[in-house]
Amino acid sequence: MTASPSDRVTLKIPRPLYLRLRQVIQGTGFRSVNEFVVHVLRDLVAERGATPKALTPEEIEAIRRRLRTLGYLD
Repeated sequence: MTASPSDRVTLKIPRPLYLRLRQVIQGTGFRSVNEFVVHVLRDLVAERGATPKALTPEEIEAIRRRLRTLGYLD
């Protein structure tokens, strides 16, 4: 599915995260950080299904661990 430029919005992320993602995608076949982020978000939405659900305490803790690992939380 290809979106026209008018179907897109800008999403701002912290530069350190962008730079880290740029390293992560090297050699993966993703052409850009944007392409990778869209892929990850589509997967996340697909996993959660059509009905939005609240995050479980375990999911929240897993996200916190990931953010700590990336250096975004102390």
